[in-house]
Formats: sequence, C-alpha cells, structure tokens
Amino acid sequence: MTDEQTPAEDIDPILADAAADEIVALKSEVAALKDQALRYAAEAENTRRRAERESNDARAYAIQKFGRDLLGVADNLARAMAAAPRDHADSNVANFVTGVEMTEKALQDAFANNGLKRVDPAKGDRFDPHQHQAMMEQPSEEVAAGGVIQTLQTGYELYGRIVRPAMVVVAAKGSTGPAAPEAPVNPYAANEDGGEGGSVDTRA
Repeated sequence: MTDEQTPAEDIDPILADAAADEIVALKSEVAALKDQALRYAAEAENTRRRAERESNDARAYAIQKFGRDLLGVADNLARAMAAAPRDHADSNVANFVTGVEMTEKALQDAFANNGLKRVDPAKGDRFDPHQHQAMMEQPSEEVAAGGVIQTLQTGYELYGRIVRPAMVVVAAKGSTGPAAPEAPVNPYAANEDGGEGGSVDTRA
C-alpha cells in the first residue's frame, strides 16, 4: 500500500496533534482579529460622533455673538406685535402691522435656519432649570407647584444649547392647579462621553 493509500487511522499521532494545535492557534488568531476589528469600528464611530459634536459647537460659537445681538431686535418686534392693532380701520396702519408681522416671521425663520430656536414654555409646563430662569414665584389655583405660570421673556437655544433662558413666573409651593407634564429631556444634560452638558457662553 502506497503513502497515498495509508488509512487515516494510521497517520502519525504527532502530526495529528500538530494539526490540532494549528487549528486552535488559527481560531485564536481569528478571534483576536475579530476583536481588533470591532475595536477599530467602535473607535471610528466614536471619532465620527466627536467630530460631529465639535463641528456643531464650532458653528454655534461662530454665530453666537451675532445671534445674541439680534435677540433684542426679536424682542422688540414681539412687543410691537403684541401691542399692534390687528383690525385697524385705517388700511395704512393695517399694512404697517402686516409688514411688522412679516418682518418678525422672517427673522424667526432666519434664526431657525441657523440653529437658533425659541424657548417659549406654555402655561402649565414644568419648570426646567436647564432652559428656564425663575424670576418670581406666585401661588396659583390653575398651575401646580413647579409649573410655569407666565413667560416674561422668550428664551433661545443654539444647536440645543441655551443662549438665553426663558424668564418665567413659577407656581409656588402649595399651588393647587393640575400637575405639570414632565419636561422634555435636554440632550445636552449629559453627552455621550458621560460629561456634563453646558450652556453656550453668551459673553463677548
């Protein structure tokens, strides 16, 4: 019988052990390479997320001061609209009010297009210290304790970070109104790296 015809059970045990050891070594190497590939993929994803956050922060800080300077304009337009006679008999006055209204809308659209959005809690919303600033407390029969009674000044956020908190009146302890709904989660309260979130510094 030639070597090619040698039965499998007659193979030298030493060669069989060597083959088994090689298979074990290859499996171990495959497992190590797979683990390494997963680590690289996770690192790449973390790098992508970090770059995205840094890009958003860079854009926010780039327009932060300019946006803050325009908040006063937005406030004045809002006050003008609040006091404007909507149904005035004089067509010139009515057209003027319409023009102011269109200007305010255009400004708010420009804000939104650049990541600057209003923070305007409704009556009864729960006070959120990440987005609101309590100017005073009052007892209320319409709003539960810790709820917003009135917004004195609209706030703004830039790419999810507060540029100016909304100034509000809060229902005092002992108020008997219906319970306020839970405040929405602030995406910047804790970032993906486990760090604390923070408001954009609006100082020059």
